[in-house]
Amino acid sequence: MVFSQSIFLFIFLSVFLITYFLLPHKLKNVFALIASIGFYAWGASTFIFIVLGSIVIDFYIVQVMNKKEGKSKRLLLFASLLINVGLLMYFKYYNFFLENIDSLSQSWGLGRIYWLKVALPIGISFFTFQKITYTVDVFRKVHKPLKYVWDYALYILMFPQLIAGPIVRFNEIADEIVDRRKNDTLDNKLTGFFRFSLGLAKKVFIANTLGREADIIFATDAANLDATTAWIGVLAYAFQIFFDFSGYSDMAIGLGRMMGFTFPENFNNPYVSQSISEFWRRWHMTLGKWMKDYLYIPLGGNKVSAKRMYINLWIVFIISGFWHGAAWNFIVWGAFHGFFLVADRLFLLKFYKAIGKYPSILITFFITLIGWVYFKAETVDYAHDYISAMFSFKFSNFLYLFDNKFFTFLIIALIFSFWAVIPGIEKWQDKIFAVEQKSKTVVLLGFLGIILLIITAAPIVSSGFNPFIYFRF
Repeated sequence: MVFSQSIFLFIFLSVFLITYFLLPHKLKNVFALIASIGFYAWGASTFIFIVLGSIVIDFYIVQVMNKKEGKSKRLLLFASLLINVGLLMYFKYYNFFLENIDSLSQSWGLGRIYWLKVALPIGISFFTFQKITYTVDVFRKVHKPLKYVWDYALYILMFPQLIAGPIVRFNEIADEIVDRRKNDTLDNKLTGFFRFSLGLAKKVFIANTLGREADIIFATDAANLDATTAWIGVLAYAFQIFFDFSGYSDMAIGLGRMMGFTFPENFNNPYVSQSISEFWRRWHMTLGKWMKDYLYIPLGGNKVSAKRMYINLWIVFIISGFWHGAAWNFIVWGAFHGFFLVADRLFLLKFYKAIGKYPSILITFFITLIGWVYFKAETVDYAHDYISAMFSFKFSNFLYLFDNKFFTFLIIALIFSFWAVIPGIEKWQDKIFAVEQKSKTVVLLGFLGIILLIITAAPIVSSGFNPFIYFRF
C-alpha cells in the first residue's frame, strides 16, 4: 500500500485517524500496532509472520540481555545482531551471491547452479536497522528497554515510517512510545497534516511527472541516446529521487506528528551542498547518522590513523551502497561516494574553499549526478554506456519530445532544489517545520494542507504511474 494511493488516503488513513483520535490513551498503541500489521500484510502478507516472529524473539533476547553483565551480555548482543543481520543477508542478498557464484561457475566451465529464488520483504532494510538500534541502545544503556512486546512491535512496525524511513533510533522516541499525551494537541494534528500534504504534493506532482520520463530514457539503449537526452534523463532522475524520497519522509513525519510522535528530519536541501561530505549531512540524514554511530565510530571513527580513517570511510560507504540494493551498481555507487569523501579530506575541501560557494555547489551537484547514473542503471555496464552518452557531444538524435508539463515541473524542481542558496530560506523552512507555532500560523498551515490535498486528489485517482523508489530497499 503506497501513501499516494486512493485506498490508503481515502479509506485506510481516514478510518485509522478518526478511530485513533477517538480512542483513549491506553488503547492507542494497540490499535496503531494492529493497523500497522494490516498495512504491512497488505503488501507482504507472506512475510508478516516472519517479521512478527523475529520481533518477539528480539524483544525477549534484549529483555534478558539487559539483566546480564560481562560476557553473557555480549553474547546476547551478538545473538540479536546475528538474527537481524542474518535475516537481512538471507532475504536481500541470497540471490545476489548465488547469481555471482553461478556466473563464476559457468565462466570456469563447471556448469550452472540452480536455486529457488528468495523474495524480498518490503522495508526489511529500514526495520532491520531500527531493530539493531534498539538492541545496541539498550546494550549501551542509552535507554532502558520497553516493558511490553506490543510497544516494541509498534516501534518496529509503525506504518508511517515502516517501509522507507526515516530511520528512527530507539532513544529518540522511546518515551513517546510509552506516553505521548503531551503531544496530543490540535497544533500537532494541523501542522502534521500540512507536512503530510506537502510531501504528497511533492511526490505526486514533481516526482511522478519527472520519473515517468526518467524511466523511459534509462530504459533506452544508451547507444541510441544523444547527449541532451542523457543529461535530461539524469536530471529528471536526480529530482525524482529527491522529491520522491523527501516527499515520503515529509508524509511519514507528518503522520507521526498527528499521532504524537516526533520523527527526525531526513533531508535538508542536499543539492546546495558544497562538497560530498556536506551532501551526506543533508541527504538521508537518519541513514548517515546511523552509519556514523553504529558502524563508523565502532570501526574507530576519527580516532585512528589517517590511512585507517580513509579505509573506514570506504568500508562504511560500500556497505551503505550494498544496503541500498543487492547489485554491483549499488556497490559501485557507494564506493564512488566513498572516494569523494576521502578526496574531500585529502584536498577537495581546501579547493572548494578557494573557489567559493557557487562553483563548489555546481561541482558537487555534477559529482552527485554521475553517482545517480550508477544508482539508477540496472547494470554497471549500462551506467558506463550512459555516462559515455552524456559526454558524447552528439545532438543529432534527439529522440524524445518532452511536453510542457514535464519542463514546467523540471524547472519547479530545479528552483526548489536550489532555493536554499538564498540567505534566510533555510531559517524560514525551520520555522515552518517547527513543532512550536503561533496560532495564526497553525490555522494557515492547516488551510494550506487542505488545499494541497484537494489538488493532489485528481492525479492520484487518474494516474497509474505511482512508484516509490525506496520501497524496494
